[in-house]
Amino acid sequence: MPLLLRLPARPGLRPARPSAKRVLDLLGAVALLTLLGTPLLLASGLLYATQGPRVLVSEPAAGLGGRPYRAWRFRVGKGRAGAALERSALAGLPQLLNVVRGEMSLVGPRPEPRTDRPERLLVRPGMTGLWQVSARSDLPWEEMDLLDRHYVENHWLGMDLAILAQTPRAAWRHGRP
Repeated sequence: MPLLLRLPARPGLRPARPSAKRVLDLLGAVALLTLLGTPLLLASGLLYATQGPRVLVSEPAAGLGGRPYRAWRFRVGKGRAGAALERSALAGLPQLLNVVRGEMSLVGPRPEPRTDRPERLLVRPGMTGLWQVSARSDLPWEEMDLLDRHYVENHWLGMDLAILAQTPRAAWRHGRP
């Protein structure tokens, strides 16, 4: 059952205070970078050895208030190392640096290069969100957009924690053949 159905809107509940969400983002990103530092360095070395020196790529995205930034990812190519990173959903882990810099959040709507939907610009884009834990890329665009809008209109720290708790399972499910 999608997370959206298990986490209904909470009428009368105010969205997460930006400062509390930012603290969660910083603590989570630093903890993940510390925990995953060695695997990230190994992945970088493997990509460097198999695909050359350009290990990271950045993609343009619109952040909080429409502010442009560059979202970092591992460069995944046709080689075995790049394909393994993409399959395992680890290619986006360099975005933890975007979270530390305040350009992204751990949880939020999908990052987009630009948007004509101003409601998406009310929160920082996330590394994960309802779209990822509900069905990942199997959803049609309209349903992913609906999940993003639901998040923007109803997010609270409890929802963020529930999404973060479900993300590893969703990433594992995505990476399995």
